[in-house]
Amino acid sequence: MTELDAGQTEAQGPEREAGRRVHASRRNFMRKVFFASGATAVATMGGAGAWAALADDTTGTTDASAAPSGAPSGAPGGGSGGPGNQTITEDFFGLTTDGKRIDDLFTIHSTGVTTTPVITAAEAFLAGLSADQRSSTQFTVHSTEWRLWSNVDAYERQGVSLADLSDAQKALGTALLKAALSADGLETTEKIRRINQAAGEAIDNTASFNEDAYYWTVMGTPSATEPWGFQFDGHHLVINYFVLGDQVVMSPCFWGSEPTSMTVDGDTVTVCQEEVVASLAFINSLTAAQQEVAIASSTKSNESMKAGAFSDNATQAYEGLRGDRLTTTQKRKLLAIVEVFVSRAKADVARARMAEIARHFADTYVTWAGGVADDAAFYVRVHSPVVWVEVDCQGPGPLAGAYGATQGGDPTQLHVHSIIRTPNGNDYGKELLRQHYLTSPHHR
Repeated sequence: MTELDAGQTEAQGPEREAGRRVHASRRNFMRKVFFASGATAVATMGGAGAWAALADDTTGTTDASAAPSGAPSGAPGGGSGGPGNQTITEDFFGLTTDGKRIDDLFTIHSTGVTTTPVITAAEAFLAGLSADQRSSTQFTVHSTEWRLWSNVDAYERQGVSLADLSDAQKALGTALLKAALSADGLETTEKIRRINQAAGEAIDNTASFNEDAYYWTVMGTPSATEPWGFQFDGHHLVINYFVLGDQVVMSPCFWGSEPTSMTVDGDTVTVCQEEVVASLAFINSLTAAQQEVAIASSTKSNESMKAGAFSDNATQAYEGLRGDRLTTTQKRKLLAIVEVFVSRAKADVARARMAEIARHFADTYVTWAGGVADDAAFYVRVHSPVVWVEVDCQGPGPLAGAYGATQGGDPTQLHVHSIIRTPNGNDYGKELLRQHYLTSPHHR
């Protein structure tokens, strides 16, 4: 189901509520199926503690007779993230170029990142919840809940929504985001939510599109030594934030908006333009010969994203222009695309992440589809062993009426989807989590 499809169904009273209950039941069933298919695979990780790394909150037990599913197969995953694309019955494997992970890319080590503020803020947020709210919000760190996110408005989510929280509880959640994100990252989340509300009002459907339909889940217990993290999930906005000691993995993160610019209460609110500007600056810095290699197509389809929601195990070969074919100025412009996303984390987290990305720059590829004019719709993918970024200008979707467009029309910069991931098994900090369970004495 695409976002376009999902957005066509408005709230219909009892029928919608019944549908929500059925969908929630299906999600719980799929969580159990996922666990059953993946429990044995963890045996290859070694160590009794490693078994706990894939235990599921819905069962609390392991099934030693289940057969491992192995590496992923098939074509790259799509980007729609709709409920119809729930392929989470596969074990988590991560994005790869050929179904084989590159080993030794990620290790447990000191980064010098300060995680105390985010730990303190998460503890305060959890303490501010009622017992019932906390029980529905907090999962184990190895829970499949990490993978159950979507950018689609109609997707049924777990956790506690902003609509469920008092003003004081909302403030604690904002404080957690403020502790985890840079000023730009926090501002981006607020603008996405603000436009979602205004656009919903413009089309008279705030039941589906509003600023409070965003959900919190916390995985594990906030700790300075043990792994934990949180997820903030809603329409056009998904943040996954994993912490282990002073290491942070902030991926997958989805940022999008429709429209990307709108007048709200007399102010012009614009979001998701930094990635558009940086992408166009890069492609236009290339020579004609370089563009021939980088640009796969001069036309842009409605949806080009390869690794959106429920595409954790997508396989995608490197395509386009390789990083070591760029001049120094062009390299800086390519890195600037990635830095838009990375810099939405705190400065010390961003520095550590950009250093990791820079070490693999020679093995970084960029591919493009669409136009190169300032107002052109386009798709760009930056892909290396340690980072994956996609920026996708899409056709008008369910909020087209909010900006005078027709749903299903040509792609436009007024509807942008983008994502950052960590290939080769470290989305959600999964590889660090695996190593922690293997190497920590108290988990052996």
